[in-house]
Amino acid sequence: MTSETSDLLAPLDLAFWHIDSDLHPMHLGALGVFSAHSPTAGAHAADLLAARAVAVPGLRMRIRDVWQPLLPLAFGGATRETAPDFDPLDHVRLHAPTADFHAEAGRLMERSLERGRPPWEAHVLPGEDGTSFAVLFKFHHALADGLRALTLAAGVMDPLDLPKPRPRPEQPATGLFPDVRRLPGLVRGALSDVGRALDIGASVARSGLDNLTNRSSAALVAEPTGTRRTAGVAVDLDEVHRVRKTVGGTVNDVLIAVVAGALRRWLDERGDGSEGVTPRALIPVSKRRPRTAHPQGNRLSGYLMRLPVDDPDPLRRLDSVRRAMDRNKDAGPGRGAGAVALLADHVPPLGHRFGGPLVKQAARLWFDILVTSVPLPSLGLRLGGNPLTEVYPFAPLAQGQSLAVAISTYRGQVHFGLVADAEAVPDLDRFAAALSAEVETLVAACAPCAAP
Repeated sequence: MTSETSDLLAPLDLAFWHIDSDLHPMHLGALGVFSAHSPTAGAHAADLLAARAVAVPGLRMRIRDVWQPLLPLAFGGATRETAPDFDPLDHVRLHAPTADFHAEAGRLMERSLERGRPPWEAHVLPGEDGTSFAVLFKFHHALADGLRALTLAAGVMDPLDLPKPRPRPEQPATGLFPDVRRLPGLVRGALSDVGRALDIGASVARSGLDNLTNRSSAALVAEPTGTRRTAGVAVDLDEVHRVRKTVGGTVNDVLIAVVAGALRRWLDERGDGSEGVTPRALIPVSKRRPRTAHPQGNRLSGYLMRLPVDDPDPLRRLDSVRRAMDRNKDAGPGRGAGAVALLADHVPPLGHRFGGPLVKQAARLWFDILVTSVPLPSLGLRLGGNPLTEVYPFAPLAQGQSLAVAISTYRGQVHFGLVADAEAVPDLDRFAAALSAEVETLVAACAPCAAP
């Protein structure tokens, strides 16, 4: 059986590990809905998940603190290592049949992952009607980012007949002790890192000045209650492409504009009002390179922008989003307030350990809502022969914020996965409906432009 060696957590992974709390657990999730060939398909799927998890090395990895004083570069950090007593039945749970997958997923997303064992879970939810079942995967952000979580989840799906990849050269495992022959280079690199940190910090400060004047809505800000509610909505990807082809920009531009328009519709319908509301959205950007020695480590930056919720015209909202994203791309992911995550690379392990409580409170100072995209393969996935028909990604909810939006495209549909504080946002389903309505609004607004 393949094994993975013990390795230090990347700085951002360590940050996620230490800002975790019961009120704001730092796990991401995905709710996959499957068509069931029989009423017992859910129970069979749970058996398959438990059996296959043993053969996926990343699912056997736990996180352990490092306190050896002889390891100055790692002291106060943590390692990812194989759990000697791994039992898949501790992680895969079969639940009673339910008529509402999202109601169950919300309650399950509230619960923190147990830190003493590999931080992931798979919850199998059979449908009451026997024609479908769902699986809620939960992965701690210190174990996996969106791409890594997808890889781990795919490892327990039915095998796909794919061409075998070309073999890659072996990457040397990174141990706890640095190679003494590399010390001069490490010192030079550390000095260079200091310069980069100062540069990033200055960019963050400059870009953040305009964002300190909050023009958000009280609906997006909440004192943490530890409760969670989830919802999901699927829209036709062809309609999104129709808008993109008509007015230009990218699919992501259109989807962000959809979120802005849905927020406007939702705020107006619930009586909060959208006038003057321009919440700050953080758009994460992955900087992880697939061929690095730490493919499982989080390498994230982000773009920060104000969503034009206060603009009543859907096409102007989209144009505003396009221009803001173009400015962000021109500056690059290493500039702007959204690059604050890159500073994690320049903080020593003890800084993450003791500074975690301060960092998690700072999120609301920089952004009001997270809007993230999680890539999915276009190939149809199956579990026990049952096809995956829908998949809703869930992002962690930052402290002081009441709503997070994650987006994936799969098999010709765009899936919006929504996570909210259940007490602050009891009407999350209305926001989900607003997303569908906003896509229709954009398509209708583009129709005159597309006419010959």
